[in-house]
Amino acid sequence: MKLEKFREVMRSVVGPDVEDTWVERFFSEVDISCSGQVRWQQLCSYLLLEFTERERASIPRAALLDKQPLIRLCSHNKREPTVRLVAVSHPPPLRYISVSKGGQISVWSSSLHILKTLGLAGDPTEEVASTRRFRGWTSDAVYMGNVHTVAIATDCRDLHFINVSTGAVFQDAHLFGFRSVPTALCYWHDAQSPEQPSLLLMGDDKGGVHLLWFLNPSKGLFKSPSKTESGPQRIFFPDLGEHSSMVSYRHIPSVHQEPITRVMFEPGTNVVMTSSESDNTSVVFMNVTLKQEPYIWTFKQGAKCFDYDASLQLMVTGGCDRAVRLWTRFITSRPVASLLGHRTAVLDVKIYQPVGQILSYSRDAELRVWDISSHQCLKSVALQFPCQQPGRIPEHGNFPFLLLSPPLTEQPLLAVACKDYLAVLSLSERRRGGGGWLTDEGREPGPNIQSGPPLSCALYNPTLRQVATGHEDSSVSLWDVETGRRRLQILNAHGEEGITCMTLDSSHRRLITGARNGTIKVWNLLNGLNLHKMEPVDTSEVTGLTCLHDNQFLTVGWSRRVAQYDVAAAKDLYVRADMSWKSSGVHKSDILAVSQCSPLGVIATGSYDGEVIIWRLETQGPVLHLQRPTQAGAAPPVDGLLFLQHRASNRKLRNRGVLVSSQAGCLCFWSITGQTHTYGQFYSPEQPDERVLSLSSDQPQNTILVSGDTTGWLQIWDISDYGLDVRHDESPVCERPPLLQRWRAHERALVSVDVFEVSGRLFVLTASSDGSAGLWTKEGDHVGFFGQEVMWNISEPETYQRKAQRELTEDTEDRTESDELGLKGQVPGHAFRDRASQEECCSEASPTSLAENDHKPPQQPMYLCKDFCQAVASCHKRRRDGSLLIGCFCPHQTLALH
Repeated sequence: MKLEKFREVMRSVVGPDVEDTWVERFFSEVDISCSGQVRWQQLCSYLLLEFTERERASIPRAALLDKQPLIRLCSHNKREPTVRLVAVSHPPPLRYISVSKGGQISVWSSSLHILKTLGLAGDPTEEVASTRRFRGWTSDAVYMGNVHTVAIATDCRDLHFINVSTGAVFQDAHLFGFRSVPTALCYWHDAQSPEQPSLLLMGDDKGGVHLLWFLNPSKGLFKSPSKTESGPQRIFFPDLGEHSSMVSYRHIPSVHQEPITRVMFEPGTNVVMTSSESDNTSVVFMNVTLKQEPYIWTFKQGAKCFDYDASLQLMVTGGCDRAVRLWTRFITSRPVASLLGHRTAVLDVKIYQPVGQILSYSRDAELRVWDISSHQCLKSVALQFPCQQPGRIPEHGNFPFLLLSPPLTEQPLLAVACKDYLAVLSLSERRRGGGGWLTDEGREPGPNIQSGPPLSCALYNPTLRQVATGHEDSSVSLWDVETGRRRLQILNAHGEEGITCMTLDSSHRRLITGARNGTIKVWNLLNGLNLHKMEPVDTSEVTGLTCLHDNQFLTVGWSRRVAQYDVAAAKDLYVRADMSWKSSGVHKSDILAVSQCSPLGVIATGSYDGEVIIWRLETQGPVLHLQRPTQAGAAPPVDGLLFLQHRASNRKLRNRGVLVSSQAGCLCFWSITGQTHTYGQFYSPEQPDERVLSLSSDQPQNTILVSGDTTGWLQIWDISDYGLDVRHDESPVCERPPLLQRWRAHERALVSVDVFEVSGRLFVLTASSDGSAGLWTKEGDHVGFFGQEVMWNISEPETYQRKAQRELTEDTEDRTESDELGLKGQVPGHAFRDRASQEECCSEASPTSLAENDHKPPQQPMYLCKDFCQAVASCHKRRRDGSLLIGCFCPHQTLALH
């Protein structure tokens, strides 16, 4: 079927209201050969691949990022297990505090280095020789964030309160004499109002729950003692009524028939959640007021651990039966799913809500990651703790997990305690799709693509309104220009070889990429399929691609040859190279750039030795050699070439400067048909000894020229009248054209710039070796970086980032202040030129120190103008980038700015 017949069939199947744009896109995706028609076999293959990819992409990767976790030994535990690990954020930086079974407290840095240790104080009546030692076992610990205290429960039926508000860690209070042993702790306070009453919950070995309300935590937990005591404040539990102004106590007995293993609190509904290893009361959700019937979950052998997420209304349990069960909030009769796979008892579970996954840990030190939606085990990791011995199960505390998320840490972390060892693993922050090539359903954009691999090239597709970026890790990404969202990604496009260049075919539906190893491939832009592989000319780098008519394209590179390929006539995956071009031995050095001029029927190639050669498409041979004249040394390499198509198509202008070349930062305008070939040149970057790697111009007017240099700065020049005047003395023009805009687009070199029009407005695409690709307006407004978390709407300027506009304003203020010094009319940075361009335009003077006129000497050599200055003016100013603006008087009585 062709498109019209396909549209009719789709309307009969889907409905008459189906959108034509959707049908056209669907047709193009099925037509992988871009032949303009689809066959039944192609449709079946497309549907099979599409559903297979969706199924694969719907299964996320495990949140664990570390192959080998960071493992540390806590030697102060004296070979006893760590019962609980807590995170302390005040005072910064982040610290960990571990509590061993024998009462040893260790303070760790964020990188797991021990800072200090402390032992729990024992009963003062047992003091012998001025020492007292804690003789019990700890059962749990919790961090009380608003009072910066760690509460530790022990089997001595007491609570120890450790003050961690300062760098010094000390025991502040001791509440003893409970009627039962506290086995599990939980603490809650209002993070928005830390001075409001807070709640400490305790579950005990008799199945009861204790509630301690601290009424005025900002003033302390308990009433200050009447007389000064040495050591921590000791409070006998039956005497707690004397502290009624500071603390309120309540006991709920016999909630469970077995000791409580976990306790949690949901402040929104005032629900206390507890678990035990009882078959009849495995998990209980009860309201603090006890006015409502509790929810009770019962299952065999009960729960050693559980976790609850209010946003998901999901509870997860684990226990001795080795199953991880998922439960909904209000259904107690049966679980949603039972996740099987652990071979020993499950000690701890956590719901990791940002990625929709569950983390579980068993007694044999096996960590598993489960997907909540699919109930699949995404990853199983056997943590290799040094304390493990073959055939023996290591000893654990009751609470081996600690899950941390930003802003406490830069990235989410999971800490696991096994006997006297601690392991820390990194987690991903958001859901990640599967590998391979992914459509927009398969992958979410990252927060910022700047963290990705360096970019090597980029271009805009006006037909699909997409931006294609090529990366040095051999991946290709397609982005929606209207929102900045990634639409498709091709991974390992050329194996492990970095992509160096790319271009579009005539229909703009296929992308052609070249790599460092000489391979060239053709891709379908709508589904990411590899349509053709080109026969490589050489194993050396491909540096340039340009598409001719009828889907034929040329390649150039370090082979110093011009090769042609015919994709339109190719039916096989492998396409042979056409070496009919008379290019053997023409270029004496590696070819670095290529540009095509359709109105004149020529292409231009530039090489490392600075030579530009013009080739005629009809004869496939060279017709003109262009070389910048140099008085000494070798000519700089040709970094970029650009034909001004509008001038070439205009009979009155085609004999003028129609070709722009970039060499060591100097932009040269060339005529390729007239008797005079050089029509102007100027140095573009603001800093000396820099290069311009990318050029672009608006189509079809060619009124502006956009250049991007190796410092990350972008310049927009007005070239509507530049390079058009005939110079009878054949000396090139050295003056710059008017500079319309200039801003710092990226931190590193701009490897590609592209100017295009969307909805009647000009935009500039930039790609940098810092790994980011950005979109800007012609005026300098920053639309955004492709792949950023917050998408933009290109038709709504209020959604733009506008970062560059502020930088541009600051830079303009620098130049305005310079104009106020009387330097109006001069071009800033005119004296900063590369050494080769100085031979035509400027002479290099020795570095000039102005320390006597400024508090700081210049940071860079000063290059003065051709005729040496007669005097240096007293006006000078240091700019934001560290350079120094200096005014000088030349023999022609001009005040110049350097």
